[in-house]
Amino acid sequence: MLKNDLTLEYPEVERGKSDPFALFTTFFKIGAFTFGGGYAMLPIIKREVVDDKHWLTEEEFVDVLAVAQSSPGAVAVNSAVFIGTKLRGIVGAFSALLGVIMPSFLIILIIALYFARFTSHPAVVAAFAGVRPAIAALIAAAVVKIGKPVLKERRNMALALMFIALSIGLGLHPIIIIVTGASVGILLHRIAPAKGETS
Repeated sequence: MLKNDLTLEYPEVERGKSDPFALFTTFFKIGAFTFGGGYAMLPIIKREVVDDKHWLTEEEFVDVLAVAQSSPGAVAVNSAVFIGTKLRGIVGAFSALLGVIMPSFLIILIIALYFARFTSHPAVVAAFAGVRPAIAALIAAAVVKIGKPVLKERRNMALALMFIALSIGLGLHPIIIIVTGASVGILLHRIAPAKGETS
């Protein structure tokens, strides 16, 4: 996206709020203070880039997640790259990527050096036992928050229930679910104009 397009769609860009350094610091904060990674990070990313900084709309954020989920790699890292690219091109992508992975890299490096000595300590075991339900709650919250704008239409609700049934009931691979969803979307897009022409 060109800079002129960005400043028209996102006035914050013109004021410098989404410069590469702002992208780096924003995603560094997300990476440093979000436990659970992956889907647990999504509500934090949404709050930062949609609710607080208004870099993306809710619909654009859901689109970013769809592409990030459909691509290989961690969804949070993919989301950072796509958001950075949308706002500041290649430089923005590297800034957001570096910001989101650096805290994890540093923390894991430190833990890897010393963790083996403390894995059997009762306090460490108890801490992890308490963190697991918290992470499950964050993932559940991400599903609710991200699903709200998508599930406003009855058609989307019906499709979501169908895909849940396919995933849980039949145990289909996520890639099959994603490809099926894309195929259904293309089919519905082609049917809608056809209905308009015949009416």
